[in-house]
Amino acid sequence: MPNPTSANTNEELNTAKQVRPENVGALSRAQLTSGAAASPEGHDVPGHDHSAHDDHEGHDHGPPGTRPYLAPALSLGLLLAGLALDYYATVFFTGSVRLLWYGLAVGLVGWKVMKAAVLSIPSGNVFNEFLLMSLATFGAFALGEYPEGVAVMLFYTVGELFQDAAVNRAKRSIRALLEIQATEVIVVRGYQRLVLDPKAVQLGDTIEVRPGEKVALDGTLTTGPASFNTAALTGESVPQTKQTGDVVLAGMINQEALVQVLVTATYQDTKLAKILTLVQHAVGRKAKTQQFITRFARVYTPIVMALAVLLVLVPLLVVDDYVFRTWLYRALVFLVISCPCALVISIPLGYFGGIGAASRAGILFKGSNFLDVLREIDTVVLDKTGTLTQGVFAVRQV
Repeated sequence: MPNPTSANTNEELNTAKQVRPENVGALSRAQLTSGAAASPEGHDVPGHDHSAHDDHEGHDHGPPGTRPYLAPALSLGLLLAGLALDYYATVFFTGSVRLLWYGLAVGLVGWKVMKAAVLSIPSGNVFNEFLLMSLATFGAFALGEYPEGVAVMLFYTVGELFQDAAVNRAKRSIRALLEIQATEVIVVRGYQRLVLDPKAVQLGDTIEVRPGEKVALDGTLTTGPASFNTAALTGESVPQTKQTGDVVLAGMINQEALVQVLVTATYQDTKLAKILTLVQHAVGRKAKTQQFITRFARVYTPIVMALAVLLVLVPLLVVDDYVFRTWLYRALVFLVISCPCALVISIPLGYFGGIGAASRAGILFKGSNFLDVLREIDTVVLDKTGTLTQGVFAVRQV
């Protein structure tokens, strides 16, 4: 998810490195219209799509530099050392010492989960996997089963880390594909030529584009004729010749002479910027399967909680040798194994991974729902514009 879906999209794109247009997936002319480039509805990043945090609020798939594996590693070390001390019945490892030891182990990996469980209450998302894991851990500690309480949080956290790694890899692939915006532009003001950030350019300014450079902003050509490579936008391998007064779009590459362009759209309003925003928010356009899983999780989790409570209370009425501790332990086990994480993670993560894998091959998807549409395709018709080729010819035989 880096973040091709970050709120700082423009800032991230502004610092992007330029890549060759032939490495970028082709988009049809229809997609360059303002209607097609409009922002998608919503902003949802289902690295996993739990009912408690559909929009990943407070649940960042952070960058590798944050050392996400340090706390789980320390927790695992404390858990293994504690199990060894328990096994050898060490004299000092009893009572409050043992509680503090395992409490530290669970705190290293569990405090974020418990915090998320508390913060989700005001929003009404009470029944979620954070609450399930927290209850299971507190229950295990209440029963004196400290190692099991630590293990619940530790294994959950490790699973989240693996998921985060997969999401971040897909996000990096998408972000690399989208790094096609120019990061600086030459603006002609009077007799001065200023090198500015494209965001600082105003409507009506004249920008200068040298041969081999990308056009940074949409505008009209004031010096012509000129030839432009439009492959990054249209997939056309053959350069297009533009005359004075013709529209040129950000992302096109000037092929030959020095040209000037009168700016008609600001940085955030260019067709290219809208396309990039559309692709970055692609995961927000959910497929039907994802929508079903979201609705299912919101119903499933409260049912699991209710069944766990019944698992403690019903045996009291029907079992002769009822032992509260035993049935509470069984209810806690039931909570852990019934947590919907695996179910609600797999579907959204599968779609997100599909979009990321496609981006590595130079293919841009506007939403997860389009992955499902591909299943219904039985015929593909291609023209000769280089959509699947680079338009570079070579002698095969003499």
